Amino acid sequence: MTLQCCQMIYGKRINNRGRTRYGGCMTTLTYVLPGAASLASLPRLSHEAKKRLKWMDYYHKCRNVSRTCRYFGISRETFYEWRRRYNPFRLESLEEKSRRPKKTRQWEVKREQELRIIALRKAHVRWGKMKIKKLYHEQYREEISSWAVQRVIEKHGLYFCPEKTEKLRKKRKANQVKKRITELIKEKRTGFLLALDTVVRYWMGTKRYILTAIDAHGKIAYARMYPSKHSKHARDFLLRLNYLLNEKIENVTRDNGTEFAGEFDVAMSELGLGSYYSRVKTPTDNAVNERFNRTLEDEFIALGNMTSDCDFFNRKLTEWLIEYNFKRPHQALAYMTPMEFHEKYQVSGMSSSFTWY
Repeated sequence: MTLQCCQMIYGKRINNRGRTRYGGCMTTLTYVLPGAASLASLPRLSHEAKKRLKWMDYYHKCRNVSRTCRYFGISRETFYEWRRRYNPFRLESLEEKSRRPKKTRQWEVKREQELRIIALRKAHVRWGKMKIKKLYHEQYREEISSWAVQRVIEKHGLYFCPEKTEKLRKKRKANQVKKRITELIKEKRTGFLLALDTVVRYWMGTKRYILTAIDAHGKIAYARMYPSKHSKHARDFLLRLNYLLNEKIENVTRDNGTEFAGEFDVAMSELGLGSYYSRVKTPTDNAVNERFNRTLEDEFIALGNMTSDCDFFNRKLTEWLIEYNFKRPHQALAYMTPMEFHEKYQVSGMSSSFTWY
């Protein structure tokens, strides 16, 4: 059902016995049902566009910009910008526009130059682009950039050992500079930053992994045991978190473990979340989660609740998490529970029944 299907259109004939020039005309009246955006099926919209549609739908109901911005944790400037773009009859208007330059740099190497570079590279396959550039100038008396030489080499795969070069390229890509948590300016609201970690436990010759997460501001925590360290389990954990927090997660920080790569990175991209890493051998970068891991160990696992049965362990763990979030006072929160702190200082649609059952 599209937004157009949520309209009610009908015709009405004005009965004035023809005494005016509008006598007997058919007048079409159009009404847009309230909340039509929330009823529409939007499979083609991206995750970010659907979030913006929720902003507009909420604003349509309350007619209060400040309340809408507080509810979704966005700035007034951001809301006004998207309200200006919003077209209720064209929901694609809420999609992010391409930032690609209208005029891009074009391929500057002529066909003759390309053939010359190919010949020189094949004759000297071990030479680098700077040596090829100099040789080209000496042989053809024509200047050419090293970048043009590099582009030709990449285009035609003119490497001495292509397999080794491809492995090196992938390694360099994996070692690109990561955004560290120290670069993030933290904001005090629930969902702005979730800290993730993995606790490894051995039991009766079996190895188990407990993924943990805690909100850096409100201290709302969640954990779940998995049988292996595969990234598919980290993806499942992230999707559960996103559901429990009503899709209000904005940024995620974690360590450099392999479980937080692969399918986990794909899920991060699909959800449009900010990604930050702890520095190597620096547990203080994730101090909030490290403290929760200790509490989990002291107040749950060490009290006879450890087992290798993931299903049984997770059922008991859920009961403990409910106590942790709803009943256990926290010193860091002035001895309020995480949910009391959240309800007192945050404006959110998250409720206890939706979050934990």
